[in-house]
Amino acid sequence: MRTIGVLTSGGDAPGMNAAIRSVVRTGIENDMNVIGIKDGYEGLIGGDVYEMNLRSVSNIIQRGGTILRSARSDEFKTQRGQRKAAEMCRRLGIDGVIVIGGDGSFKGARELSALGIQCVGIPGTIDNDIACSDETIGFDTAMNTVMQMVDRVRDTTESHSRCSVIEVMGRSAGYIALYAGLAVGATAILIPELEFNFKIDVIERMRRTIENGKQHFVIIVAEGIGDSNSMAKQIEDKTGVETRTTILGHVQRGGSPTVRDRVLASQMGNYAVRLMKSSKKSCIIAAQCGQIIDLEIEQALALEKSIDIETYRLAHEISI
Repeated sequence: MRTIGVLTSGGDAPGMNAAIRSVVRTGIENDMNVIGIKDGYEGLIGGDVYEMNLRSVSNIIQRGGTILRSARSDEFKTQRGQRKAAEMCRRLGIDGVIVIGGDGSFKGARELSALGIQCVGIPGTIDNDIACSDETIGFDTAMNTVMQMVDRVRDTTESHSRCSVIEVMGRSAGYIALYAGLAVGATAILIPELEFNFKIDVIERMRRTIENGKQHFVIIVAEGIGDSNSMAKQIEDKTGVETRTTILGHVQRGGSPTVRDRVLASQMGNYAVRLMKSSKKSCIIAAQCGQIIDLEIEQALALEKSIDIETYRLAHEISI
């Protein structure tokens, strides 16, 4: 293994730059050439690459986003596009590719590896929905961002005795909503993995706390569970409490990564390069029980991740 490529794909996540930095510096320290691939698989198909050196990744560990940029590629979803990407690797002399991204990015890595290009995936997504890994790069930063934003919204919510329905990212995964909701003491947390009864879990719950003297409320909802504006209207109509909606949106993707994300990204990037140097297998890097490990791509993609019911129970029990 003499030359490796590195790309970021799918939604950006804080800590991706720390992972890129780790990959580049570990590769160079192990006598490898490291090629930066811009705009994910789209850039690989088009050959939009450049050779990286130690100074290419100076002063990026604290930056959000990704210096390699990210883009979704419709062409790469086709067999023709995948063959073009594999051929470009051979033309450029790239022996293997490190892919930093989420589940869709790893499916792309699987297809590329089937065409003879070794791929190692590093889980980078704020949604924390990679089943093989306890935590993904960007998740901790996103949770802290949500916590900080909700704390600010709470100031005006409390001042005006309102209810705030706060929508966070998570179309099919409720990890940000659950853990941030627990951290801010949300009255109710609604996530796509668990069924809920809006009347019982929100309206009746609020009425119960009103009887106990509570005058302001925070409801955290994952974006995948429905229309948060409609929910806010129902709450106001049925409880009489003035209710406002705040959709945090892409602010959750940005910002300087936390210590936890920087360390995790550095560990995973280093492990990925060392694995590529010592083995020819394609795999996904994962964090499990405090250790960095690797799994075969097919094995990793076949796993399913379930929400921690005990954490949900805790959040529900202590937020009344």
